[in-house]
Amino acid sequence: MTPQTPWNWQDADWPNWRFDPTKLRVLEEKFLLNSGRLLGAWQHLAPQTQEQLKIDLLSDEALKTSEIEGEYLDRASVQSSVRRQFGLQVDRQAGPSEAGIAELMVSCFNGFGDALTDDVMFQWHRLVCAGRTDLTVIGGYRDHTTPMQVVSGPIQKLVVHFEAPPSKLMHSEMTRFITWFEASDLPALTKAALAHLYFVTIHPFEDGNGRIARALSEKVMAQALGQPSLLALSRQIESQRKGYYAALHANNKSLDATEWLLWFAQTALDAQAYSISLIDHLIAKTKMMDRLRGQLNPRQEKALIRLFDAGPEGFLGGLSAKNYMTITDTAPATARRDLGGLVAKGALTRTGERRGTRYWLNL
Repeated sequence: MTPQTPWNWQDADWPNWRFDPTKLRVLEEKFLLNSGRLLGAWQHLAPQTQEQLKIDLLSDEALKTSEIEGEYLDRASVQSSVRRQFGLQVDRQAGPSEAGIAELMVSCFNGFGDALTDDVMFQWHRLVCAGRTDLTVIGGYRDHTTPMQVVSGPIQKLVVHFEAPPSKLMHSEMTRFITWFEASDLPALTKAALAHLYFVTIHPFEDGNGRIARALSEKVMAQALGQPSLLALSRQIESQRKGYYAALHANNKSLDATEWLLWFAQTALDAQAYSISLIDHLIAKTKMMDRLRGQLNPRQEKALIRLFDAGPEGFLGGLSAKNYMTITDTAPATARRDLGGLVAKGALTRTGERRGTRYWLNL
């Protein structure tokens, strides 16, 4: 099925993407400014906390970049695999999918400054598709003769949303893409967004293109900063997956990428803001636990750690006395006394009355 309007890669001007850089200027400046703040906050963390945060961020990104594509992995196995990649002790054996995506995350984190080559692309594809037996080519560009299409609907009435360039063009298209990637000196967010769009338009692999595109975006931003970006990019994209696909699909027949760039840039800034809030949250945890050292009983300490572990978003709906009893395995009277003590020490604030009483970290 051939569309009436050519796909973007069939435009005579392909692959010269058009965009308005003036609309990105403020966002680019904000990205660099917040990157400085993020690095400053990171440097305030103890080395052990930095190590754990690095593992947590990369594990979560591995899970979320897979979930965007509808693949749900085992969190503990992914985290164990990330730890193994950093040479740390692990207590479980992960499956090929968890081990593969974890290795990709750590490879991008440690090797962000490495040059992009066909061999790097092939290795990333092998990691993304680890354990797969349903693909014709793993670790190489697609070579099937049938069109690479994004479709929906019943087989009798398929709707073709996008058709990528034919397989016979993959090596020439990817040579041009890699040359552009290595030579382009565009600002960080602009290049990261264009790299993503450009790559998924070519769609060089049978599967795994979205995960690799997001890894490329992370690589661009890290190279621009001269260090890993520490962004929760896939986490942010997964939280607005419909908007993500809609923004990409809007460029299926156009080389004007301004709206996609704006969408991506704001999403990256939101991801950056989350990372900053996460680090600020860990700093607050360290300060509070240091201030209250020796003043808490084991139950109170356990409950506070559980609240902090819920992250910047907080314990869903606040902490109730019933939650506290479950966490600490204690009686109602003891729970009320412990919670009152935490409020008095300035660790928690209290809202509501009776059964509606809830407790929140006092940050």
